[in-house]
Amino acid sequence: MSAFSAVKILPSHPIATVRSASHKPSAAPFLSSPSFSSPLLHNSSSSQSLRSRPLLAVSSDVLSSQKPLGSPSSASNPVVTREEALEVYEDMVLGRSFEDMCAQMYYRGKMFGFVHLYNGQEAVSTGFIKLLSNADSVVSTYRDHVHALSKGVPARAVMAELFGKETGCCRGQGGSMHMFSAPHNVLGGFAFIGEGIPVATGAAFSAKYRHEVLKESSPHGLDVTLAFFGDGTCNNGQFFECLNMAQLWKLPIVFVVENNLWAIGMSHLRATSDPEIWKKGPPFGMPGVHVDGMDVLKVREVAKEAIARARRGEGPTLVECETYRFRGHSLADPDELRKPDEKAHYAARDPITAFKKYILENNLASESELKMIEKKIDDVIEEAVEFADSSPLPPRSQLLENVFADPKGFGIGPDGKYRCEDPKFTQGTAQV
Repeated sequence: MSAFSAVKILPSHPIATVRSASHKPSAAPFLSSPSFSSPLLHNSSSSQSLRSRPLLAVSSDVLSSQKPLGSPSSASNPVVTREEALEVYEDMVLGRSFEDMCAQMYYRGKMFGFVHLYNGQEAVSTGFIKLLSNADSVVSTYRDHVHALSKGVPARAVMAELFGKETGCCRGQGGSMHMFSAPHNVLGGFAFIGEGIPVATGAAFSAKYRHEVLKESSPHGLDVTLAFFGDGTCNNGQFFECLNMAQLWKLPIVFVVENNLWAIGMSHLRATSDPEIWKKGPPFGMPGVHVDGMDVLKVREVAKEAIARARRGEGPTLVECETYRFRGHSLADPDELRKPDEKAHYAARDPITAFKKYILENNLASESELKMIEKKIDDVIEEAVEFADSSPLPPRSQLLENVFADPKGFGIGPDGKYRCEDPKFTQGTAQV
């Protein structure tokens, strides 16, 4: 199965968007990769036609000529092994079940602040992150719980962080929007849009520097960084600056746009002059790819080549995954701006339901085996909640840790010692 059945793509050099009606698009190798020879037609729509048609889910609308990977025609040639399929299914169910439990705990008063859930977008996280090694890095957004889970951060550590407990992956200091785990190379969720892209670009630079300058060897090539962000970020200056820098230095990074069509309450079509984000890669010299983000196998095929390309030192790729979130922007959002028929349209394309159907139709697992996975995940989530609920809150002395690099910043007390060393300082009763 070629990645070409999953995507629209521009080559790694700019091409004209407007073409004549008689023009027949030429074939181009996927991501300029020597390992792929299957052709894919360039996008030949005019800019005017883009304005006139609705932008809907790519598998059923934009790419209407392509059959879903779970269609009967693919039954004789599964694109994943049984082991891969079960891993993918388990990870997607883990993400969905975890987020559903987060909603329950939030409304029970166990979590505070803003909590942004990932329901509906699981195919993107699983499709990309499960292809990484532990040495590879992930940089996320405020919608970061599932990215951390896919990268291997234990569910109990993520849940405890959401509860603000000392046993959380950030010791309770990060909360929902700032998941971080050095052992798993999860370099953080970032609350401000675009904020994580420069961090991801820096991580990719670090990987290339270690490999080429420090001569640190790696059995699989360059360590790769995935930068996740949404459609609303793609009009920010940091996005364009980092695309330029990454291509200039051929950094091992994949820019993954999770285009769920809404930036909080702003429709993507109302906020962007050209809604096709994938086309913003080629002007910088990198490939731009558009993939159905509701189909985990299509995402996985594109991710394989984009990651492999980065690992070989061929530089960055911009991948637009067109997806949809099934809940409001956050749990504080009543979700009244999106039309019911739009939400129903995407709910019918649930990526987990579609992949489960694919597994069963291709005899990769039985219904009972999938139910065992679901039961296993239920147990994991229940244990995570119990662990988080019973864990201690951070001590008050932790409040000022990791704030100032130099304790002299607090000044020197009358006794000649640093004020921060006074036990009363963290208790809020010191004379300052």
